[in-house]
Amino acid sequence: MKIRLMTPITVFITLLATALATGNPMLFMLATLVLLTVAMSLAGVLWASATMRVYAVTGEGTVYRGDHVSLTLQVRHHGWIPIAPVQLELCTLSGGERRKIRLRNLPGKIQTLNMPLYAAHVGVYSSGIRSCMVEDLLGFFQKTIFPSDTEYKMTVLPLTFETEPLIMAPGDPGSEMMSRATEDLNAPSDTRSYQPGDAMKKIHWKLSLRKGELMVRRFDEPVLQEALILMDCSRPTDSGLPEAEASLRDALLETAASLFSDQKKTEHTVRMPLTGEHPTDADDRMSIPIVFDMLSRVDFSAADRFERVLMMESRRLAKVGCIAVVTARLSGEMVEMMIRMHRMGPNLRLYLVTFAPDDPAVTPLIGRLRHSGIDVAYVKPE
Repeated sequence: MKIRLMTPITVFITLLATALATGNPMLFMLATLVLLTVAMSLAGVLWASATMRVYAVTGEGTVYRGDHVSLTLQVRHHGWIPIAPVQLELCTLSGGERRKIRLRNLPGKIQTLNMPLYAAHVGVYSSGIRSCMVEDLLGFFQKTIFPSDTEYKMTVLPLTFETEPLIMAPGDPGSEMMSRATEDLNAPSDTRSYQPGDAMKKIHWKLSLRKGELMVRRFDEPVLQEALILMDCSRPTDSGLPEAEASLRDALLETAASLFSDQKKTEHTVRMPLTGEHPTDADDRMSIPIVFDMLSRVDFSAADRFERVLMMESRRLAKVGCIAVVTARLSGEMVEMMIRMHRMGPNLRLYLVTFAPDDPAVTPLIGRLRHSGIDVAYVKPE
């Protein structure tokens, strides 16, 4: 019970007691009027809340960082008893504090509100109406409604920029070896029935005579070297500024997205493991929109330190020709692990996301990487 409701209750009890004690009909009528006022206020709130209908429609469910979108909100309720303007609690794409706005009191009519949204950071955010508060004019009663199907998920995808081509380690067979693979008659892997268009030199004559039909040799094609993209999915170093941390995350995701997009255009296979609460592996068989959606859902909650991720991937470098490491921090252990991976054969390039590329604590580590033949590129968050 609200404290403000105590006033009419106290007045009603006082008037009723006085009316009964004195037999004054005027006081009894005043007590009845106070009771009716409270009852009408309660009825108005219950009526409006029972007939409240809320709709939220957004133009797109997937946007890119920096896009502006609009969320259309529609609210309607019935009832001829006057109530206070309905208060809406809105969710924004920023994931920060919720906004509260008051509508006009127009019972029976649809009120439309266009809510502008700005996709400031990469990720998956909620937008829409979280709750509606209905209150009477005198403030005696209020009821909060949590409408269903009015909170929409908005996926903000990363932007891309042009990256330097990753150079494969020496010994890459390339497309020339691929074109010669079917002509290597010394290493057949299987046989199959002849099909129109097969080269005569692939026919297995002895097997064809034995089976009574033309049989041709099949050959395994060599696999091209792999480009491996390793992004640090642990939480960036806490700077105490939420906006700075969000910018670091954006830069990490967009660097990884740019590398994947550029490498997918080449003839090499691409693999990008993503760790966290829901670990997954992205590869070149997936479309760009699917991979970008996977990146937008990275929550940077990886339990394993990135040093451990580097160590685990160092055991699977048989087909890897180049490695791109994307991280917002650098440690001595990470440097030693990257040097060890580079010495195992693949070329390696580090993309360091930082606001301070001249940090004296990092400069010696960068020098050691470059001295070992590892490329280092800086990415400055926006």
